[in-house]
Order: sequence, then structure tokens, then C-alpha cells
Amino acid sequence: MDVQEITEALNTALQMELDGKQFYQEYAEKATVPLVRRLFLRLSQEEDSHYHKVEEIYKTLIGSQDWPDTDPAFWYDKSIKSVFREALEDTHKGDIVVPAVELEGLDVAIKLEDKSYNFYHDRSSNAVRPKEKAFFDALAAEERGHYLALIESKDFLLDPEGWFSKKERWSLDGG
Repeated sequence: MDVQEITEALNTALQMELDGKQFYQEYAEKATVPLVRRLFLRLSQEEDSHYHKVEEIYKTLIGSQDWPDTDPAFWYDKSIKSVFREALEDTHKGDIVVPAVELEGLDVAIKLEDKSYNFYHDRSSNAVRPKEKAFFDALAAEERGHYLALIESKDFLLDPEGWFSKKERWSLDGG
């Protein structure tokens, strides 16, 4: 990709990350299920982190016309999996009532993350610079992690006992 194509891709990425952050913030404020609220708050923070990293690269690229020498990785105090586990500790499987709007929010979020993953994966496939490829690979991996966390959350909320049975490999006969 030439510089113009890259800056267009980064502009698209900036908008996607901003839209994702706003979506997660809005749904987190409305969420009544602690797992959904915590997950959406965390995803909002991670989308914000992505936005700032993309913005940094965009500004450097505009100024120098060359891909910056930055670490493509994203670092967080806690993994998305640990946020999910902590939320599970506060959720009693027999007490879960999930409003339809929260399930719909999860469905929309799953589609958003899948779209983001596909976009970044495609950008990585078309990258010509190793640092550019590494950056888009890192973003694709982030979005894939979000997608999987959302799927896992939805699976849990729809069938907590089945989810625990599958994850813990419990069986009905106690074995």
C-alpha cells in the first residue's frame, strides 16, 4: 500500500475505533447485568487505546511519509479474560435475567468486532512494510480477542449451567 492508501485505512480505523468506544460506553451505561457492564466498559477502554495508537501512527505517517518505528503490541493491566473471570465471580448462575436489549447489544458488538477483525486482517494481508503488517496483525488479534470474549459472554448468559458444564467438564452423573 502507498502512503495515501495507508492513511485512508488509518482514517477508517480511527472511525471504527471511535464508533466502537462510543457504542460500548453507551451500552455499558444501560447494562443491568454486571458481566455485560464490565465487559463493555473494558472494551470501551481497549477501543480507546486502539484509537490512540492508530492516531499516533497516522500523525507520524503524515509528517514523515514513513511508517513509524513503534511497538505494535497493546499492553493492559488485565487481560480481557481476567475481566470476564472477575465478572463471573460476581454473577450467580441461578440469578441471571438478561434483558433482550443486552442480548441485542452483544449481537451488535459481535458483528462490530468481526467487521473490525476482517478489516485489519485484510490490511495486514496487503501490507508491504513489516512494521505495518505487524501493527495490523496486532489490531486484528485484539479484535479477535474481543469477538471471542463477546461470544463467550453470550454463551454464558444464555445457558450458564451449560457453560459451566462445558468449561468445567462437569457431568450430570458427578464424574
